[in-house]
Amino acid sequence: MSDKDLSNTSRTNWAALEAMDDAGIDYSDIPPLTEEFFEKATLRIPASQAQQLVQIEPDVLKWFQAQGGEYKALINSILRHYIESQGEQPAV
Repeated sequence: MSDKDLSNTSRTNWAALEAMDDAGIDYSDIPPLTEEFFEKATLRIPASQAQQLVQIEPDVLKWFQAQGGEYKALINSILRHYIESQGEQPAV
C-alpha cells in the first residue's frame, strides 16, 4: 500500500449513513439465506477465543468470584491440581 492510498479520504456520507434506519438499507444484492444454507453452515471460533468456552454454572462462577482476586486463575489452578492428582501432567 502506498502513501497515496493512505492519504485518500473516504467519500462516504457518514452523517447520512448514521441517520439511516434499517428500513432504508438496500439488501437487493444479497442472496437470501435459505434452510440449505443453515444446514451446511458451521460455527468457526478462533483458537484464541475457543479456550474460553467452558460452560460454568452461574452459582459455581459466583462462588469463585466471591473468593476475591483472579477467579479465572483460581479455577485454572484447581483444575490443574485435579489433573495432577490423577497422576497426569497437563499438556503444555
